[in-house]
Amino acid sequence: MRNVRLLEMEKLIAQSGTISMTELCKRFNVSMNTVRRDVAELKRRGEIEKVYGGVVSVDNAPKALRSFEERQQIAEVSKQSICRRAADLLADGDTIFVDSGTTMVHLADNLAAFSELTIVTNNLALVQRAIPYENLRVIVLPGQLRRKTNSLTGMETVRSLRQFNVKKAFLATTGTTASGVTNSSPQEYEIKRCALECSQVRVLMLCREKFGHAGLMTYGRFEDFDYVVTDRPPEENYVNAVQQAGARLLVANE
Repeated sequence: MRNVRLLEMEKLIAQSGTISMTELCKRFNVSMNTVRRDVAELKRRGEIEKVYGGVVSVDNAPKALRSFEERQQIAEVSKQSICRRAADLLADGDTIFVDSGTTMVHLADNLAAFSELTIVTNNLALVQRAIPYENLRVIVLPGQLRRKTNSLTGMETVRSLRQFNVKKAFLATTGTTASGVTNSSPQEYEIKRCALECSQVRVLMLCREKFGHAGLMTYGRFEDFDYVVTDRPPEENYVNAVQQAGARLLVANE
């Protein structure tokens, strides 16, 4: 009986990419103690990895987050092209939220043509990048410094963000699977959720390589976004998933 459950659990985790311990209890109608023992056995076999509040398959297990400086140098040309394409969605007078993340830093360089834009952000690297552009009104959200992402985080950040009438939110991701859009930081989870809830138009920005990879926590799904902007076309199943969700896929180099 247990061997059958372990096989089914392994299959479910592989299909989901990431799943919570509570959900496993519900799916298999067993206690949390039983789930913990089963997860420990699957982990011993090398089939899964334990993450905060749940598990992921080994193929989707998040890698250790590199420093902000290291990540900023990866695929820089692709990130620049994504930001150029995303800037096409803006209009003079917009109030926008710009998420943390190395891709977002390049957005400021593509906003010089606008006469007036208001940026609400917790991204300190973006704030610094925006200094030369006098057409950009920059509002920095309060919070606690998180050095790995060069951003400000915490519930104070969330409370402050809720006060603004954000028209368009530009959001980053650690990776996305068919089951959700993820991030690697519990500290930034609530900020991303708040940005989805309080904005009129939601834009997801990611390099193609991030399709098919799960981060620590799922903060949204394709259905939560109006646009998905990437540098190159993803695999067909993701193109279909975005379209079926009602979002528009924008490819920077097309």
